[in-house]
Amino acid sequence: MKKVLIIGAGESGLGCALLANKYSHEVLVSDINKINNKTKMIFSDEGIDFEEESHENAKIYSPDIVIKSPGISDENKIIKYLRSKSYKIISEIEFASRYCKSVIIAVTGSNGKTTTSSLIHEIIFNSNFTSSISGNIGKSFSSVCDADIDYSVVEVSSFQLDSIEKFRPHIAILTAITPDHLDRYESFEDYIKSKFRIAMNQTKQDFLIYDGDCKIISSFLKLNKIKSELLPYSTIKKFKKGSYKLSNKIHIINGKNNINMPIDNFTIKGNHNLKNAMAAATVANLLKIRKETIRKSLEHFQGIEHRLENVLTINKVRYINDSKATNINATYYALESMESPTVWIVGGIDKGNDYTELSKVVSKRVKAIICLGTNNIKIMDHFENMVEYITEVSTMKDAVNAAYKISSSGDSVLLSPACASFDLFEDFEDRGRQFKEAVRKL
Repeated sequence: MKKVLIIGAGESGLGCALLANKYSHEVLVSDINKINNKTKMIFSDEGIDFEEESHENAKIYSPDIVIKSPGISDENKIIKYLRSKSYKIISEIEFASRYCKSVIIAVTGSNGKTTTSSLIHEIIFNSNFTSSISGNIGKSFSSVCDADIDYSVVEVSSFQLDSIEKFRPHIAILTAITPDHLDRYESFEDYIKSKFRIAMNQTKQDFLIYDGDCKIISSFLKLNKIKSELLPYSTIKKFKKGSYKLSNKIHIINGKNNINMPIDNFTIKGNHNLKNAMAAATVANLLKIRKETIRKSLEHFQGIEHRLENVLTINKVRYINDSKATNINATYYALESMESPTVWIVGGIDKGNDYTELSKVVSKRVKAIICLGTNNIKIMDHFENMVEYITEVSTMKDAVNAAYKISSSGDSVLLSPACASFDLFEDFEDRGRQFKEAVRKL
């Protein structure tokens, strides 16, 4: 039995606490904020000690293992204090992986993680294998890691990878890397290194599937040795091993079981989604899942909530929920996919955004901008001369009502914030649900 200290009582903290308790460890959960009542009831029912609105007990606990929730920065006072006492701090995915009974398939990157993870899980679900999906999507890895299944599909963020030691996915997927979370990293280079930690424990028996069109990934691979087998995917290049698009088909070449399939009937559209599909199909091919199962899965996949999700069409105006777009690159893809004049709802907590990357697509696609956040100065200053109309609001209801008044028949209203949500909402899911609710009340 070990003494386990868990900092943070969110989804990952709760999952860790239950997992540690299940394997007879002594557990203390400490959160500087209030813990929600449902979580406190679970802790009480399971006999798990916790403290809220304080870290006083954590400071005197003398743990064998400290587990940090991904939302807590390394600059946080309690984390600095614990490090000053020479306690080793690990992430929830590291702890969960120590109890994992299945093969781990892990997905990271700046964008496309959730869609790619969901596609992989969907294809496996439609095959003769079993899998779970967890991590930075829905359930914590800790809550499902020891399930009796074939594969664990885990979406992992850079914050989760920062504190791993032995976490080793058999198949790792790295989608494109673009600037993000620069408020948490000293430099973009540090963020890139963090993403590549997904492969740091892999061996030559493992696989790293990555976006072969991403110059940042390609540059890193030229300068750094990766032990695992590299399988790139691309919409513009051909590879001897990997996957690529040619003549309206995707071709997946791994040297053993090569397949190709037409893309005309894929339900999710756009170049970025085609890449997500190629990454997922490459995983499925490595798992020896039948080509027909892969094809049917890709043709029937309906996408994920809060990612370019069609909500309603009202007076011939289409309302689209892209609340999961929390960085510039994700919003770029969303705006690029718009085929009609667009009223764009943007804003939230800026993570070091460079809005110049959106200038061309905004000038081409956007007729009006509605800024939704507590500090919109940076957005207003950058875009005010690029569109006919720009305004700011402080509630989702006001944003949707303003969009309704501005839009005309044939337009689209797109919520694609390019920012984090925590200034006005609990998370991006809360933001997206409030958008859908406001649209339905029009």
